[in-house]
This record gives sequence, C-alpha cells and structure tokens, in this order.
Amino acid sequence: MSNGGNGANAAEPGPQASSGRNGRLNVGATVGLIVPLGAVVAALAVGAIMLLALGANPLDGYRAMFSGAVGGTDNVADTAIKAMPLLLVGVGICVAFRAGVINIGGEGQIIAGAIVATLVALAVPGLPSVILIPLVLIAGAIGGGIWGAIPGALKAYAGVNEILSTIMMNIIAAQLMSFLLQDLLIEEGAIKIQQTKRLSENADLPLLPGGTRLHLGVLIAIGVAVLGYYLLFRSVAGMRLRAVGHNPDAARYAGLAVKRSVVRALAISGACAGIAGAVLVFGSQSHRLIGEGGAAAFTQNAGFNGIVAALFGGLHPLATVPASFLFGGMLTGGIEMQRELQVPAALILAINGVVVVFVVGSLRWRSHIAEWIERATAVGEEAT
Repeated sequence: MSNGGNGANAAEPGPQASSGRNGRLNVGATVGLIVPLGAVVAALAVGAIMLLALGANPLDGYRAMFSGAVGGTDNVADTAIKAMPLLLVGVGICVAFRAGVINIGGEGQIIAGAIVATLVALAVPGLPSVILIPLVLIAGAIGGGIWGAIPGALKAYAGVNEILSTIMMNIIAAQLMSFLLQDLLIEEGAIKIQQTKRLSENADLPLLPGGTRLHLGVLIAIGVAVLGYYLLFRSVAGMRLRAVGHNPDAARYAGLAVKRSVVRALAISGACAGIAGAVLVFGSQSHRLIGEGGAAAFTQNAGFNGIVAALFGGLHPLATVPASFLFGGMLTGGIEMQRELQVPAALILAINGVVVVFVVGSLRWRSHIAEWIERATAVGEEAT
C-alpha cells in the first residue's frame, strides 16, 4: 500500500511541485519582459546623452516623443499604422526563427508582395471591393511567399546560407521595382516620377470609424498575428516546424521532411511580409505603388525593424503585437521630437539604432538570466 502510494505521488506531482513549475514559468516570463524593457531604458539613456551634446533638453525631447506617439487619437492612429508593417514582418520572423532559419529578406518580400498585388489591381480594376480587396491581399501574400521560398529552396537543396540569399533578394526586389516603375508601370502622361497611376478605388482598404487615418490593414495585421500563434503553437504543422528548428537531425530521424519545412517556413515568413507590402500600397493615402526615393522610402525599413520587434516579443506572434506598437510609437514620436527640439533627423535615426542594438544585445542576457534563475529555483526546490 505504501509503495503504491509513493508511486502515485511520483507519477502525479503534488501541489508543491506544480506550483514550483508554475513559478519557474512566471519568472521566465517576467525576465523575458523586464530585460528588453531595461534595454530600451538604457538605450534611451544613451539617447539622452546625445540630446545633451546637441544642447537639447532630454526630458523635453522624450516628452515630445511620448506626445507624438500617443498624445491624441490621431497620434495613436499614426502609431498603429507605423506598427502595422512591423507586426506583419515580425510574425513572419517568428515563424522562420522558430523553424531554425533566419530571414533578413523582409524588405524584398514586402516589395515583391506590393508588386504582385499592384499587378492584380491593374489587371482587374472593375471587380467589386468585397472581391478585389481580399484578392490583392492574397496576391501580396503569394508574391512575398515566392520571394521567401526562393532562398528557402536554395538553403534546403543547395546549401546556400539563407542570410546571404535573403539579403541579395532584397537588392533584386528593389531593382525590379525600380525597373518596372521606369516605364512598364509608370503613370502615363505624367512627369517621370516612379509611381503607378491611382489604383482602383475598389481595392482601397476601408478606413475604420473614428475619423482618423486608421484603416483595415491594422486589424489584418493583428489577425495575422493570431493566425501565426495558432500555426506555431496550436497546429501539427507548427509542431513540425518547431521540431525542425529545435533539432533538425532528430526531426529527420523522426521522419519529418526537414528540407520541405525550411522552404515552408521561409515561404510563410515571406507571405506575411508580402501582405505588408499590399497593405502599404492599398492603405496609403496615395493608393499607388511609389518607388520614388528608393525602396527604403516605400518599405519604411519595416523589413529590418520587424526583426527587432519580433526579437523584443520573444519570437512569439502575440507578444510581437505590443512590441511593434512600441517601435511604431518611437517612429512617430521621433518626428514630433525633431519638430519641437529642432534636432537633426539623423539624431532620431541614431537613437532608434541605439535601441535596436541594445534590444538585440539583451537577448543573450535574457537567456542567461532565465537559465540562472531556473537553476537557482531547482536547487531551492531540491533543498526543501
């Protein structure tokens, strides 16, 4: 009887053991939140030194940044719009990183999605909105997905490093957009500006109630984040992707198609970025594909900033939502800081760059601190 009781206790941990595991999970989640936030605070401290060096008051500067980001309904709407492409790219980054591949090609995938979505809108402009809007979004996903699948196939079947190939695909996409907007897609009868004609109104993303610039694209981005969460953590396909990312050799031994999983992960990642490209076109005020000013002027560097948002969110699609909003607020608030303090635009870029460096650098500290706390907690439980 006593042996049976001991066996039952071993098989079914009691409340104390269960609470210990929950405590470790809570501590890990807390560390995952505090460390990147601490990195942001440290980066802003460095930014304060930069402001002082230019003779500006850091308190006034950050007050202006906060006001520009969330100081009113219009400011919040602008922040959400800036955060939208970061979120879409970030969700794709979560999928790719969880599968063990690194996608640096968000810029090119945004452009590819925008080009394909624009071509569809130009081909069938007369379709009703209820059909054309989903169609251009799907086209954007297909364009970005293909642009992501190419380096995925190169890695899986030719051993090409995906970091190199995705970066090179960014350059190809930028040049392709410039080529198309030089002649083939340029607005007829207009000055030689690299832009298409005003695209079909039936493809315009509807504005949300409230009288701001906020449009349906923001809800689409949040919906993609929810779908990304269910894909990664609530589906068999997501389990396979994560298994490949955790240990490709073990996954291969278990019978999983590792090469196909690599291609699939980068295709999904590219599709998310491609949707961002479509939304940037059909949710913009001009409702055109514009290449004037270069690719970065169109993508707003979302392909790179989305990586930081995903890392800040711990590579979790749902946690990437507030992370994207934070970085979107820094982008909109930085404009207000520049306007009020009359500091150079380069300073705003420098502060954002410092934040990126500190957040990425904090990842190593986050893992070390979490491991140290987990070991200390385990030792404490054994002692008791």
